[in-house]
Formats: sequence, C-alpha cells, structure tokens
Amino acid sequence: MITIGIGPLSIEDVVAIARHGEQVEVSSEALDAIAETRERVEELANSDTPVYGISTGFGALANRHIPDEMRAQLQLSLVRSHAAGSGPEVEEEVIRALMALRLSTLCTGRTGVRPIVAKTYADVLNAGITPVVREYGSLGCSGDLAPLAHCALALLGEGEVRVNGGEIEPAGDALKRAGIEPLALREKEGLALINGTDGMLGQLCLAITDLRELARLADVATAMTVEGLTGTLTVFADDLQQLRPHPGQADAAANVRTVAADSPILEAAHENFKAKQVQDAYSVRCAPQVAGGFRDTLDHAALVAGRELAAAVDNPVVALDGRVSSNGNFHGAPVAYVLDFLAVVTADLASMSERRTDRFLDPARNRGLSAFLADDPGVDSGHMIAQYTQAGIVAELKRLAVPASADSIPSSAMQEDHVSLGWSGARKLRKSVDGLRRVLAIELLTAARAVDMREQSPAAGTGAAISAIRTVAEGPGTDRFLSPEIESTVGILEDGSLLAAVEKAVGKLR
Repeated sequence: MITIGIGPLSIEDVVAIARHGEQVEVSSEALDAIAETRERVEELANSDTPVYGISTGFGALANRHIPDEMRAQLQLSLVRSHAAGSGPEVEEEVIRALMALRLSTLCTGRTGVRPIVAKTYADVLNAGITPVVREYGSLGCSGDLAPLAHCALALLGEGEVRVNGGEIEPAGDALKRAGIEPLALREKEGLALINGTDGMLGQLCLAITDLRELARLADVATAMTVEGLTGTLTVFADDLQQLRPHPGQADAAANVRTVAADSPILEAAHENFKAKQVQDAYSVRCAPQVAGGFRDTLDHAALVAGRELAAAVDNPVVALDGRVSSNGNFHGAPVAYVLDFLAVVTADLASMSERRTDRFLDPARNRGLSAFLADDPGVDSGHMIAQYTQAGIVAELKRLAVPASADSIPSSAMQEDHVSLGWSGARKLRKSVDGLRRVLAIELLTAARAVDMREQSPAAGTGAAISAIRTVAEGPGTDRFLSPEIESTVGILEDGSLLAAVEKAVGKLR
C-alpha cells in the first residue's frame, strides 16, 4: 500500500502503482489540506468577481462569466469536450501512472477540489479500472488535456474502461460493479482533473526505470563482446576513467571489468592482442564514455522528474496564502526537454551496440571466427540478418531522436500559442526504449554465439549471461528459425532474468 499525501511520490512509487498494481490510500493530512482549500474555492464561487476556472469559461472563452446555475454543466462540458482523443489505445501502465500523478497533485491541496474527488480517484485506481485513452490529443500544454479528460470522464461514469486488463466496457458498469459512486462535478473540479503534465511525467518515470536497467545490460553486452572478440580489458581500468571524472563513465567501466573479470579467453589471448591488435575499435574501447554519458543523462532526467513529482500543476491554483491565481506551470517544457534528450542518448547507445555486433560478423574483424558466425558460411548465413534487424531498429531510433520539443503548434484561437509537445516526446521515447532493448538482445545473442565458438571457458559474469540465454536460444549450429530466439532473448531482458543471473554470479552492478 502506498500512501499519497501532500508530499511527492517517488519514481519507484509511480512505477509500483502503474506497472505492478500497488494499492494506494490518501492520507488524512492530504484530505484536510484538500478540504481547507476547497473552502476558499467555494468562497470565490459565491463572489461577484469572475475567477478563471471557477466562474468563467476556459481558454479563449475565459472572458465569459458563467452564472451559478450553469457551473456544474460548465465542468461536465469541459470534461466531455476535452475527451477527444483519437488513434490506438495507450498502454495500461501509462494510464495508471498518469492517474497516480493526478491523484498526487490533488492531494497537495492546491487544486481546490473536494475530498471526495481524491477519494474517488483512489478507489478507481485500486479497483483496477483503467480508462481507455487514445494516442493523440495532448499538445503538452494546459496539461495532457485529452488523456486526462478521458480519465476524468470515467470518474463520472462515462466513457470506456478496462478492468484489470479485461475487455472494453462502459465506465458506468465498471464503477457500479466496484461499488463506486460516479462523481458529480462542482466548480473548478473538471479543470483540476485535466490540467497537468501527468501523462508525459508518468512515461518519463517508466522510461527512467527501464533505461537504468538497460544501461547495466549494455555493460554486460560490452563485456561479452570484449570476450567474444578476444579484446582487452586494460582500457577499462579505473585510474584511466578517473582521468575524465564523469561518474557514469566510471560506473560503466567498472561493470565491464566485473562481468568479464578473470576471463580464461582474454587471458589466453592477451599476448597475441598486445603483439598484433594493439587497440580495440571505438565501439568497444569507448563504450564506457558513451554508456557513461547515457547514465549521466539519465541522472539529469531523474532530477527533473523529481522536481516535477514535487509540483502542484494546475491552473488556476490555490496558493499558500489562499489566493486563486492563474499561472503557467502546466507548460510541459521542462519534462519535454529531457524526454527528447533521453531519446537522443538511447539512439546513440543502440548505435554503438549495433556496431559491436557487426564486428562479429566480418571475418576481417572478428579475429578468427567464421563469416557471420555461420556454421558453414555460404550454405549458412548465421547472424547476417539479425544484424540487418538491428540496423533497421537503429535507423528508426535515429528518426525518433528528432526532438518533439523543438516544435510547437498554436491552439485555442491563439490563446495557447506555444506548446511543449511533451506527450509526443514521451510516446516516441517509449518506442526508443523498446528498440534499445531489442538491439541489445541481438548483441547479447550474437556475443554468446561467438564466445561459445571460442570453445573456451568464459568469465563468471559472461558465463552466467550465456547460460541465461541458452535457456531460450540454442548454441552455435546450422541455420534455424532465428526470430523466436531474438524475441525470447528480448523477453529475458525485459523480465530481468538475464541481469539477475549475471548479478547472482558477480554481485550487484552499478
């Protein structure tokens, strides 16, 4: 059970709720804060002075004063009209992350909703009710409007939902079955439910979690490639990394040393390497520099995510002194920038992995192995086309690295004339994360084949990785249907079992 209070959730909390179905509860402190600021909203609602979001229209229609008897309809119309998404359905874990973050903002007490709104949001999350949200609809400014509106609509008993991954059904039916009373919105509440960066931030939290694990897997892949190519570990020495003191670089190099430590293959090849090879190629030798920059970028993204997790993003907002004020905190630029930054470094890490894989397949560069690691080159093609698959993914990742946040498109009759497109950045980053995992899976699968073809005992860490791979993919031999082995290797990266096997053998990686 995760308690959501007036303080921020952590990245780990968000992932636990979104991905692992962790239950939530709203703290009594948060309920008190929500009730206190609601009193201020109701005071302003009874005033003759127009207040944006309480007694006026929205966006370009903010200059229209709305009479008392129309304000419930105003909030309902807002949610209904903004639930205008289109396209493929967004993944359940993304929507649960978005909902957890919107609930967290409600619990700050800065949005002016009633306590029942937060309680209902928590009840829907705990019942496993996930609104159906469509791919397109957010410009990343004024919040992730359409995605959040689809979620708000479900709280009202309208729209479509899935319950625990089941079939799509009417939200009203799901709420009734769960014993949840649909909300009837009052002043400010519809706006408070849709005005936030929760969709892009939720996807950032999920991506950071996945990319941290993929960073370690990239180091495992590098270690296996060094071993499979009979390279050298000397360039990964800690004192050499300290000459350029980027923390991520030192961590990446340490992981490579740990995974390939005491390799009989490398020890046997050491003198020959010194005499004939001298240096490994950049894709091997410079792996810590690239993987380290990737890690340091992840740390920066986590810093931004932490700040955003501590934010109360709404417009207008109930300030600490009680005033209700319009603001620009809903603009997604800070989150959008790091989403794009992560797409750039993800593409580059994958690009280096693909280059290492390619070295295994060329007899002019693979130091004594067969062409394409084929059993009988010419008759067999080995991993030739697996590298094509990598190359196609890397090309796609480079396209996905084009920043969304450098673009903007005006909306709402030019009232909302600059937007972040952070939701778009988040959506393409999810594709990038999946692409990197697939590229690394192919490098690991190829490196495992190469090490096996050396017919010598591997290091403890690389050996553990190879053993994990051999549970889902056969060793060297004549050509066979390769796609299922690639997909199965992707699976043991995604479920964590390959990394767990390595860490069981050599200890926790950095």
